[in-house]
Amino acid sequence: MDAPAGHDQNADQIAYWNGAGGQRWADRQPVQDILLQPIADLLIDRAGIRAGEGVLDVGCGSGSTTFAFARAVGPSGHVMGIDISAPMLTRARQVTPVGAPVEFVLADATIHPFAPENFDLLASRFGVMFFADPALSFANMRKAMRRSGRLAFACWREPRQNPFFMTPLQAVYQHVPKMPQVGPEDPGPFSFASEVRVQRVLTAAGFSEIAMEPRDLALDVAVGGGLDAAVRGALEIGPAARALADQPPDVIAAATQSIREALTPFVKEQTVPLNGAIWIVTAKA
Repeated sequence: MDAPAGHDQNADQIAYWNGAGGQRWADRQPVQDILLQPIADLLIDRAGIRAGEGVLDVGCGSGSTTFAFARAVGPSGHVMGIDISAPMLTRARQVTPVGAPVEFVLADATIHPFAPENFDLLASRFGVMFFADPALSFANMRKAMRRSGRLAFACWREPRQNPFFMTPLQAVYQHVPKMPQVGPEDPGPFSFASEVRVQRVLTAAGFSEIAMEPRDLALDVAVGGGLDAAVRGALEIGPAARALADQPPDVIAAATQSIREALTPFVKEQTVPLNGAIWIVTAKA
């Protein structure tokens, strides 16, 4: 499956999510689904999904949220999952339950020609922070929403509030140079950390009644597999893994030991819970 055409400014993200990065996320799909399930549950609760509704799942990845939304809308509803990552959508199609009212579209939501006034809900779990021009992207997606439509998505708050990311990364930084600093509004996991920016972006895109609820959740980075699984996860995806990309074996070995030492104080039997600080953002179309 080829990478999709997209907005010129999103080219770097399209390349990343259709390369080794996207494939790693697809390969970890079963584990990631369990790890992030508490956030999906919270998002579905706040979205107030009703039977028979149409849902647009933005940045749907390997489909776990798409399937959750489909269960909520039932057989009379419909869910479109859209993503720029061919590897992740391939995985989504492989695991789609028989008869589920879902479809998957490989496209850049910034420019995709959505059918107008087609969805009751625009939703996303961590899929909307990677647009180069998010106001443009949200304005395009808003055209696909019914006039009575609503929005609900989850995004990360500040890095310093997220040991989920920063504990393994700080351990790795004992051994490798820090990665180039990303601007607070550059595409990436934390580009929507600022409440002021999210309000500005959504207002510019035409949304109203914007509300942002801060939530802190203990996320088990071991997914029940103990300390070894937590260390392995940090080495496979996320910022610690990116910081170690292309490093020699001795550096990776030393960093692995430091990750283990950093995570050990958090171990509770077979779990390793770290705090994840998120926003649940809601608005009206």
